[in-house]
Amino acid sequence: MLYAIISEDIPNSLPLRQQARPAHLARLEALRDQGRLELAGPHPAIDSNDPGEAGFSGSLVVAEFESLADAQAWADADPYIDAGVYTNVVVKPFKRVLP
Repeated sequence: MLYAIISEDIPNSLPLRQQARPAHLARLEALRDQGRLELAGPHPAIDSNDPGEAGFSGSLVVAEFESLADAQAWADADPYIDAGVYTNVVVKPFKRVLP
């Protein structure tokens, strides 16, 4: 089943994000390589594809997991959690309707 992992950043998270980004991306690339990643990306803190120093306000990952518990465990192990980037992470089932 698909699950949405919706994360919110602490204020001014950009330096922490930059430090933990390689490990964060490696985990997403592993999901992609397994054919389980639907989409992933950050929420720019301003209305721009390149927010520069404004950074990001959170992230969204939609991926396939065996269960909600598995999705939660994967989210809990995110390097951004260890780096202190996220202040809140919500994991919930997701049903694709379109496209």
